[in-house]
Amino acid sequence: GALNLDGHNVKLGRGGIREIEFFTQTRQLIAGGRDPSLRVRDTKTGLDRLTAAGWVPDDVNKRLYDHYSFHREVEHRLQMIADQQTHSLPANGENWDRLAAFMDRDVGDLKREMTDRFEEVHSLTEGFFAPDAAGTAPDTASFGADYEEVWFSYPAFRSDRAVELFKRLKPGIFDHLQQAAQPEEALRNFDGFLRGLPAGVQLFSLFNANPQLLQLIVDICATAPALSQYLSRNASVLDMVIGGDFFAPWPDVGDLTDGLTRVMSGSDDYETQLNLTRRWMKEWHFRIGVHHLRGLIDADQAGRQYADLAEAVIRGMWPAVVQEFARKHGSMPGNGAVVLGMGSLGAGRLHAGSDLDLIMIYDDDGVDASDGPRPLQTRAYYARLTQALVTAVTAPMADGRLYEVDMRLRPSGRQGPIATSVASFDSYQRTEAWTWEHLALTRARAIAGSETLGRKVEAIRRAVLTDKATGPNIRGDVADMRDRIASAKTGHGAWEAKIGAGRLQDVELSVQTATLLAGSDARTTADQIAAGVAAGLFDAADGAALTASADLYWRLQMSAKLLTGDKVDPQALGEGGRRFILRETGHDTFDALGQTMAQTAAAANAAIERLLDRDQTDDDGQD
Repeated sequence: GALNLDGHNVKLGRGGIREIEFFTQTRQLIAGGRDPSLRVRDTKTGLDRLTAAGWVPDDVNKRLYDHYSFHREVEHRLQMIADQQTHSLPANGENWDRLAAFMDRDVGDLKREMTDRFEEVHSLTEGFFAPDAAGTAPDTASFGADYEEVWFSYPAFRSDRAVELFKRLKPGIFDHLQQAAQPEEALRNFDGFLRGLPAGVQLFSLFNANPQLLQLIVDICATAPALSQYLSRNASVLDMVIGGDFFAPWPDVGDLTDGLTRVMSGSDDYETQLNLTRRWMKEWHFRIGVHHLRGLIDADQAGRQYADLAEAVIRGMWPAVVQEFARKHGSMPGNGAVVLGMGSLGAGRLHAGSDLDLIMIYDDDGVDASDGPRPLQTRAYYARLTQALVTAVTAPMADGRLYEVDMRLRPSGRQGPIATSVASFDSYQRTEAWTWEHLALTRARAIAGSETLGRKVEAIRRAVLTDKATGPNIRGDVADMRDRIASAKTGHGAWEAKIGAGRLQDVELSVQTATLLAGSDARTTADQIAAGVAAGLFDAADGAALTASADLYWRLQMSAKLLTGDKVDPQALGEGGRRFILRETGHDTFDALGQTMAQTAAAANAAIERLLDRDQTDDDGQD
């Protein structure tokens, strides 16, 4: 109600000391778990740290602390006059005269100043604490539906507190939605975001405390439905946004791995460590998507960052998986194992929905079995250790799963053992492997495990690629593979990025072929094109055509996976998504983009056809 100074409690009353303290402490609670600098005790330092972290504007900080100091002075004078613990202002004129005299002030001036200060404190803090004090009701008629009635049936609104908090947010939500390029489309995606939330109180409280997060959510909903769905399933990733380093430079793989190691060290329980890893990974994964969506990084940078993150996850988890397995079955027999990243992971470039191609290689060094409480034969030990790693990555837990894992690129494919000894790996690659397995080997890379064994496997990889450069039928085998891919008709029209002559998969297959023919150890698409040009397998024009196709279709692939999680369909995309794709590919219209795609694919296909001409042989009749 209205402020009445007579008997008003300076500490607990409207606009008093407690409102300033709770305003400060509540923000410290919200953000202090992520930001240790906010874990301070006194109000002045708390406000200053919150201002430095972007939680409280500087002018609000200064005004609140000025009021806080004044209130404290009044509190102390009251207690000195009464010689007792009290926080109540005088209730009659005589005592007001005493207080004013003690503060060397005129009674009227003192009362006016107190009234102004109490009201301003209340004004500055009430918006944060009172969800019922919502702003002007938004005009939702233009959306053609009573979304509030629908939304409040969702799980996120099970509690009255969630409903109250959301009502506070609703005007700002609809203001942001109305500013989207396609408001109704943004609203539909926001509806999908709310529908996927398992709970709302914590998230809505966060939005109330940090309104810029709400703008970020609406931006995502207006542009990238897949990212908004990811966010609804993993709302805790927003903790990273408020942590202060969300827009800091990207760390390298070593720093990422060290960061995950520190997070996992917070618990000795294996299952808890796996959940902590999931939470950590999802935060960084979300950061990459947001940075890409907002144009802070391009498709190439995003691809490298997704790959860095996946490598750091495997590297960081590996010691914990090994330790847990060793607890039951003893330490690794022989010289340990190494995890190879294959495919796109080996090449250091993933998209938002990539799975991980992995291989496990071990060195038994003549040791037959492990020595733990439940010892295992060496071959069984490493097979089950591989299964433990795959389970650690793929198992659905409280915080979801990390990645899907594909091990079909191991020796002998689906029929081969899931862990292979280094001797068997060497022998198989030299004497039994098919051409497609040698192509896969061009991108293999050790990402976790024994560094010594990793160097040994890399030496084998280079030796095999050099030896197989003059092997028979490479071009013919790859041409047959292209024919089978084309006959499968797995592409989806003109906007398909991956499948099709001269498109992404076709270019990657051809440049791996060139790498094999050149006996090169290059892994990335760009390096493999360069290796092909250096070996005379592509001329400069063909190299440029392949580079242009790889770049264009990678950008399209990255955009599609971020926006929808699937393929590009300009008609199904919203306006925000269409603008994003045009920005990423450097075009003004989809008509122009379509023409460039057709021309680029045709040029790349011609270069590939020249490479794979089955009649090309050297003097001894081999490729």
